[in-house]
Amino acid sequence: MTASGAPPARSLDTPLAIVLAIGGLYVGQSIIGGVTFSALPSVLRERGLPLDQIGLTYVAVLPWVLKFLWAPAIERYRLPSTGPSRSRSIVLIGGLVSAACFVLAAVIGPSSFVPLMAIFIVVAFAASTVDIACDGHAVESLSERYHGWGNAAQVGGAYLGSAIGSGLFLVLVARVDWIQAMIVMAVLLLLLGLPFVLSPAITPVDARSHRPSLRDALRRTEMRKGLALAALYAVSQKWGLAMLGPFLVDSGLDLDSLGVVNGAGGMILGFGCALLGGALVRSWGARAIMVLALVLQALTLSGLAAAAWIGGASQLLLLGFALASSSAIMALGFVALYAQFMALSDPRQAGIDFTLLQCMDALVSMIGGIGAGWIAQHFGYSACFGLAAFLVILAITPVALLTVRSGSSEGIETSSQPRQPLPQRS
Repeated sequence: MTASGAPPARSLDTPLAIVLAIGGLYVGQSIIGGVTFSALPSVLRERGLPLDQIGLTYVAVLPWVLKFLWAPAIERYRLPSTGPSRSRSIVLIGGLVSAACFVLAAVIGPSSFVPLMAIFIVVAFAASTVDIACDGHAVESLSERYHGWGNAAQVGGAYLGSAIGSGLFLVLVARVDWIQAMIVMAVLLLLLGLPFVLSPAITPVDARSHRPSLRDALRRTEMRKGLALAALYAVSQKWGLAMLGPFLVDSGLDLDSLGVVNGAGGMILGFGCALLGGALVRSWGARAIMVLALVLQALTLSGLAAAAWIGGASQLLLLGFALASSSAIMALGFVALYAQFMALSDPRQAGIDFTLLQCMDALVSMIGGIGAGWIAQHFGYSACFGLAAFLVILAITPVALLTVRSGSSEGIETSSQPRQPLPQRS
């Protein structure tokens, strides 16, 4: 975005090329998340660690919670007053750090819990910093009519990466070993970042006059409502899923089978429902889809609670509930949520605005992950899933009230000044 609102100089990038480049980064980010928050708890549970200690893996969410603190510095570095953006250098350094830490984790092994968690916190810091640059690049480089492509890259890439991180990784751990599984993930992170690193940088025609800041974001009423929406949606969609992997392991599912289900089932359902969600958001609006996802999530979590309470449920039924809850319904709802995030982000400082919304999501997710481990350990899985279902029901009305409708006739002002047009790309 230029000082005058004029678009940057056109490059050889097409919208499809931009989406593929950022999509690779989103897949890589989700591989890290899948390994840390889905696969690792299952591996640790198989090795006999208690649930309350496994819940501490969610401490690795902390850099995602706090990244708003360094987002302004990253965004000001990424968008110099003159010259091309520096998104690629941020992505390159962050990718190298993440891959190196995965190799180090391979050497340490899953038995050394404290050193392992320290490594994953460093990985989370590098990945969250890369995410600031990636989100900012997506908003500023795609015109509004291509925002749907960006949302599809975010959510579809997230489920593809999660399928690799929580599925393929577990299969490799079960059939080969921990060391080789971690090294394969490190190589994938590097390969997925290459399209973005090799893509042309955005160069504005005029100097950038806007100074990105947290104050500019927080003074906008729409952003404050967006933060409340992000918190409520994280409570309703994520708190019940923190103990899903350990629950399936304790129900008799081995890591190999769990990996196959998470990988193939999660990828197919998650990616398919992400595309479906994009189409439904375009037809019905984000509000209707978010409410629909909450209603469906309450039903599946209630089913999991009942299965845990009664006991003896078939593994096929449990897997059906798990895949519906963690893949299909989550994908459907989060396409709508990310559409809200994009609509609320000012293109002049999109890295900060999008980061603030994601930080609220991560903070609430971390609290829920730690709390879910404690509840499951002391009161059982049925209490954990049942409480989560109750919270989903409570969240439906406030989520509906806080969701803003986007579109040409219902535009959102994201600043006290008129919103400048998004850059147009060839």
